[in-house]
Amino acid sequence: MAAMTYNVNGRTYQFDADPGMPLLWVIRDIIGLTGTKYGCGVEICGACTVWIDGSPEKSCDMRAAEGVGVRITTVEGLAATPVGIRLQQAFIDCQAPQCGYCQSGMLMAAARLVNRNARPTDAQIDSALGNICACGTYPRVKRAIKKATGQLA
Repeated sequence: MAAMTYNVNGRTYQFDADPGMPLLWVIRDIIGLTGTKYGCGVEICGACTVWIDGSPEKSCDMRAAEGVGVRITTVEGLAATPVGIRLQQAFIDCQAPQCGYCQSGMLMAAARLVNRNARPTDAQIDSALGNICACGTYPRVKRAIKKATGQLA
């Protein structure tokens, strides 16, 4: 066990944890932010995506020690941003999620894209979203991103 301090969604958290524990479990089990999901555990599906210093990263295969000294943003923190608000509403309006399991990771990846490119093309959306959706709602997700960026009514 080691004493750690995290900055998550602009808030400071202090706790003791095993430095080798996955970052995902610190976020979910110690800090209590359960929007970030466990999917595959090997950085493939993207359900565990968070931002580390503004860059999307898979938290399932990162060690707890890697969360010290960086800014972590989860889907809960994204929800408080203008882009997050627009994307979440567009996901609802376009019925993007079915089971909803991939939704948090999809939102994190989509927000990173929209923050970098206010009007992404279909190809740019496809390239930016490497997340796996078991329900296959990719067309709805793409439509939601287009709606959130003002490209669809």
